[in-house]
Amino acid sequence: MASYRITVAGLGFVGLSMAVLLSQKNEVTGLDVLADRADKVNRGVSPIDDADIEAYLARGGLTLTATTNPRAAYEHADFIVIATPTDYDPRTNSFDTASVEQVIEQARAVNPEAAIVIKSTVPVGFTASMLERHACETILFSPEFLREGHALYDNLYPSRILLGALSHSDRAQAAARAFVSLLQEGAIRRDVPTLFMEPTEAEAVKLFSNAYLALRVSFFNELDTYAEMRGLNAGQIIEGVGLDPRIGSHYNNPSFGYGGYCLPKDTKQLLANFDKVPNNIISAIVDANRTRKDFIAEQILHKAGYPQKPSPTVGIYRLTMKTNSSNFRQSAVQGVMKRLKAKGIPVVVYEPALLESAFFGSAVIRSLEAFKEMSDVIVTNRLHEELSDVAEKIYTRDIYKRD
Repeated sequence: MASYRITVAGLGFVGLSMAVLLSQKNEVTGLDVLADRADKVNRGVSPIDDADIEAYLARGGLTLTATTNPRAAYEHADFIVIATPTDYDPRTNSFDTASVEQVIEQARAVNPEAAIVIKSTVPVGFTASMLERHACETILFSPEFLREGHALYDNLYPSRILLGALSHSDRAQAAARAFVSLLQEGAIRRDVPTLFMEPTEAEAVKLFSNAYLALRVSFFNELDTYAEMRGLNAGQIIEGVGLDPRIGSHYNNPSFGYGGYCLPKDTKQLLANFDKVPNNIISAIVDANRTRKDFIAEQILHKAGYPQKPSPTVGIYRLTMKTNSSNFRQSAVQGVMKRLKAKGIPVVVYEPALLESAFFGSAVIRSLEAFKEMSDVIVTNRLHEELSDVAEKIYTRDIYKRD
């Protein structure tokens, strides 16, 4: 297979894992606005927490360089992959796609012959709008299905590969098939299920996939809420339900709500895309997550002895959602914290990934022992061995001691 020159714009966990995957057999340039991130990649050091990426960069053999210079990155590329962040903007009720649009503008100005592949999550219909705005055929959409902390692994062993490209365009279809071949060539898993479809349908697959995961989290959380309110053993109920092979025993561990970078924003975006379309389930998923955080906050207050004890100190053990993660963007426990603080409850945080002395007005405690001592209740989304000596203080809904 011919080697291609590929630029990946955005070196977060999506972009960097893609750059590493493709640079095994292609010449890849990573582009990022952060000079420190680009410098680390050039030194063979991963700027994100992903053991597989760290190992691949450390062992070398990749044709991967990084830069902060857009013109240099785009000028000679055959493919330009966009993996810039698209956070949800509550003011516009949509993803903020400004960074993606900027890359497309710059790339088209410098190198209009390059095929553009959008990996960033975007609203349904976004790619079609870009194709129309730029009067071109080779802007493609290929959704990512990656877990944070396992992004490269999920690219090496993908569950599926999807490519959205205009079906009536020979140029778009040729670019789509070439890019899919690159993904297949870089993967270790063979015979990966692969689908070609229109860009808008591919965008919908991404949002509906994450909405279903959020639905599943919400379902088992509501089961757990029922069990806790009725004094039942949630683990036994979940085990019995999961033995039905149509349901299964995966993604069923209760939590404080779905969170992280993708599920909250993707479900809100999908709900916004349902404007004027009859729906019940999608809006219920968003509502269920809010209700779960309300319930969890009330249960924590009850365990803390509130209101009989008017100012119990609640300790939040780790803001991160998952084991071995340093990311706490949109973690569900933050919503719980806001509800506790709205009642005037003192909240302290133990989070080694935080360098600041405070987190949204809550003191960050560096010493785990001091944190344990000052906390009347310790809230943890997932149980950890280092909390075993204060088991009587713990509030968690973790049943299986896994994510």
